[in-house]
Amino acid sequence: MRLPVDMLLRRWHRMLGLSRQSPPSWYRDRVREELRERRTAKTPWQKLSETSDVFFSISRARCDGFPVRTLPPFVASRDILLYTYMLAKYTLRWKFYRTAATLCNTPYDKVREVINPNKDYKLDEVASRYQIDPVEFRRVCRQLRRVWPLLP
Repeated sequence: MRLPVDMLLRRWHRMLGLSRQSPPSWYRDRVREELRERRTAKTPWQKLSETSDVFFSISRARCDGFPVRTLPPFVASRDILLYTYMLAKYTLRWKFYRTAATLCNTPYDKVREVINPNKDYKLDEVASRYQIDPVEFRRVCRQLRRVWPLLP
């Protein structure tokens, strides 16, 4: 059952269109960081969220050509919630940034981000990457966060 899941993930990662990272060790470092956060998660909700981050990091690395680990075999009864959560979480973030860019009069198709928009310093990083006025971008994102469905 791995092949259909791999095809879906490849298609999804292409849609997100995130930039390849350099150096290649960046991918391994992200997976390690997410695994650490997964180990410290306490509640079932936190564990689901952190596990989705681990799976996202592994699948992104694989799709970008840097397979740092393999994903476990897909078992629908065990994994459907995890994959649904991961796809929703990162797609909502991706769309959030594209919407914010549009509201800041920036071509939305250039903005491709999935980092958590709940921290202002991360919004400043995104604004800087896309030459968007950081004050305006922060203001728009704060307003958008009030109504946008974001998963932790």
